[in-house]
Amino acid sequence: MTQARYPKFLTAIPQDLVCASDYALYAKQHLPDDIYQYIVGGGGDEITLRRNRSKLDDLLILPRVLQDCTQGGTHTTVLGQHFRSPIMLAPVAFQTLAHPDGELATAEAASLLETGLVVSTLASQTWQDIADKTQSNKWFQLYLQESRDFTSSLIKRAEQAGYTALVVTIDAPLHGIRNRAQRAGFVLPDDVVAVNLADRPPLPRKVFDPSESVVFQGMMSEAPTWQDIEWLQQQTELPIILKGILSPQDALHAKQLGIDGLVVSNHGGRTLDCMPSAIEQLPHIRHAVGDNFPLIMDGGIERGTDVFKAIAQGADLVWVGRPQIYALAVAGALGVAHLLRVLREELEVTMSLAGTPTIADITDEMLIK
Repeated sequence: MTQARYPKFLTAIPQDLVCASDYALYAKQHLPDDIYQYIVGGGGDEITLRRNRSKLDDLLILPRVLQDCTQGGTHTTVLGQHFRSPIMLAPVAFQTLAHPDGELATAEAASLLETGLVVSTLASQTWQDIADKTQSNKWFQLYLQESRDFTSSLIKRAEQAGYTALVVTIDAPLHGIRNRAQRAGFVLPDDVVAVNLADRPPLPRKVFDPSESVVFQGMMSEAPTWQDIEWLQQQTELPIILKGILSPQDALHAKQLGIDGLVVSNHGGRTLDCMPSAIEQLPHIRHAVGDNFPLIMDGGIERGTDVFKAIAQGADLVWVGRPQIYALAVAGALGVAHLLRVLREELEVTMSLAGTPTIADITDEMLIK
């Protein structure tokens, strides 16, 4: 591990570090500029990235007063699994970019705060070691591989490690155009690797005709299709969640196919630019799939009020992506734990002041749009 990449981590939380956005400011001082720009950046002109935040800000909370909240709480149940709060840590690849312990520190914090954790195919620590650190709910995020046999072996390893759901990312068959990272000269360091894919079979070398496209006939030739999802359903008994749905038509198709849940997401604004935000598509997808189908939202969640708004728009859970990496870079497991505590307390305060003592009480009637 290249220790020179990591500055001295904080061992106590400073007085002026009080919310998720503060961690973004601190992280800039705790990460090399190219890595920071890679993490913070979005695709293209970052229109989608900015929209994720602005559309959350456009929603206003309409509180109900004089409600008895003394029996309130943030507990919820999704896919038959109990959650201390509707907040989960999203799958983020290569976390040793931010901290030498990477996903192990994140898992430790998730366990301390009873927070669900989703672990990436591209984790930089072994899935078994992460699972051993995680006492809270743990789900496995899968990128379908070109070899079906190898994909099947990844699923079996996740099952054996005790992961309780399979999250399949379907909206990033190739990288978006990330100009910010390009300008910063970001290159993945040699010591940061997807350790769990070490035994992946080599990809066959393709010879292209000059008239063919490197994108269409090249990269996209390995992209998954609905047929691959149907095959995947035969490989596991774990609930399958598709991550990266924005279209109500796709959402309905997934439900009809027997998928167990969806993540309404635009990949944090990191793939295709000029897409709608997850928060504005969420109610349309909820309408398409009905009331009792599990929906998760990610994209721009930085406050307890954001969590509240997502639930009011139809989400059962929300995922937190970039802020967990900022907190990891600043103070390791301590930072991530502090971030999660702040978000949960902000949600509790929001629910209390809005007059909604339980998650079930948060409905779209609580918002002005």
